[in-house]
Amino acid sequence: MGPLLRTVELFYDVLSPYSWLGFEVLCRYQNIWNINLQLRPSLIGGIMKDSGNKPPGLLPRKGQYMANDLKLLRHHFQIPIQFPKDFFSVIIEKGSLSAMRFLTAVSLEHPEMLEKVSRELWMRVWSRAAEKAGMSAEQAQGLLEKISTPKVKNQLKETTEAACRYGAFGLPITVAHVDGQTHMIFGSDRMELLAFLLGEKWMGPVPPAVNARL
Repeated sequence: MGPLLRTVELFYDVLSPYSWLGFEVLCRYQNIWNINLQLRPSLIGGIMKDSGNKPPGLLPRKGQYMANDLKLLRHHFQIPIQFPKDFFSVIIEKGSLSAMRFLTAVSLEHPEMLEKVSRELWMRVWSRAAEKAGMSAEQAQGLLEKISTPKVKNQLKETTEAACRYGAFGLPITVAHVDGQTHMIFGSDRMELLAFLLGEKWMGPVPPAVNARL
């Protein structure tokens, strides 16, 4: 008999590049580690406000560090991540409310497509995200019409509040439920610690089985 399936929740926002890194690593390891990965679209703006935190891009030194950091992580994680040239406009002014409501609608109506649609949004192809993920134009339009409904708004609010209850002050956070205990881990650079908590082996951000397919 194999190890019991453990539940791991990933709270994320497509505005957060580090959420993308954590997302891809957990997607790569979900079968290797025998985990029940639950994707939880959240609103980073709400978490920042609730915790009193500020986006790193608002501080020049942190912003420059993040730009250089992402260049290195792009190769290390083998993820085509790029620091947007119009960072302030895209990240600070526009925000992610519509995007995260859209993903919340996907999670409610088509949960089997949440991983693909989330990935496409991170790829910054918002206008083609649903289509490229294999969703029909009719499905995409139906979801867009639902992003302003109370059901979707309340679900995103509840998920964001759940992240705050776990102690989130930014995203991503990974919540592992192991042996009756709950562990909240912040960031995309703590996956080795997550492996330790799960009693699993950490083989780097691109495990051999995945590396063979890339």
